[in-house]
Amino acid sequence: MNTRAAVPLAILALALSALCATAQAQPRTPSAAIPRGVDGKPDFSGVWQSLSAADYGLEPHLARTKEEPPGMGVVEGDVIPYTPAALEQRAKNFAARATADPRTNCYTLGTPRGIYGNEPFQIFQRPRDLTLMFEFGHPVRTIHTNNTEHPDGHIDFWLGDSRGHWDRDTLVVDVTDFNGETWLDRAGDFNSDELHLVERWSFVDRNTVRYRATFEDPKVYTRPWTLEVLLYRRLEKNVQLIENYCSTLDYGEFYPLPHSGN
Repeated sequence: MNTRAAVPLAILALALSALCATAQAQPRTPSAAIPRGVDGKPDFSGVWQSLSAADYGLEPHLARTKEEPPGMGVVEGDVIPYTPAALEQRAKNFAARATADPRTNCYTLGTPRGIYGNEPFQIFQRPRDLTLMFEFGHPVRTIHTNNTEHPDGHIDFWLGDSRGHWDRDTLVVDVTDFNGETWLDRAGDFNSDELHLVERWSFVDRNTVRYRATFEDPKVYTRPWTLEVLLYRRLEKNVQLIENYCSTLDYGEFYPLPHSGN
């Protein structure tokens, strides 16, 4: 081997190794690049939307109808760990999903479905709380960040009761007091009123948020499980939520569908 050639190659290899080590040591999101509020905490204010299509099904699935696209799934491990009884109920939900999905009856999407639903939502943030307003049906959810506790007893809330705290630049939200009346997607995935949800919100970059939610519900699941989606900031000029109040009427009742015959 030519020793003169070997020396530059060795130097190049060391340089590349040092460069890779430096790149790995750098945080994915420089702290200065994160939008921050007056209190110095990451500021999630803005209009956000998931492009995951998770609302059609949290687990990996093929296209079921021409209106329902396929999906790679957003559940870690791909499978929700249902109890046998809950798995039977999920199958019943799926079979009747066209009419049984609470969404089709104009109920709120609930928590966390409203986060990864197909329509955008808006966050207004101040040091004491975050207010989330959703386009579908316009429900409003408050995440308290002023060191308050969940109320005593069990209270049935459609969106749960949300109490958050900061873990460095990650917002950690503890959610309890669900009423068990909402679904998690259009495929019939569900939880009970005993759900304990822990959300983690963190910036990937200033226009992308990583949203993770861990579910614990002994009535329905055999163990805790987690989903993850990315939320993208809507950057269109004058972007805003559009009034979208639900109606139980079919599309054809508004616009008569064409038919054959006289």
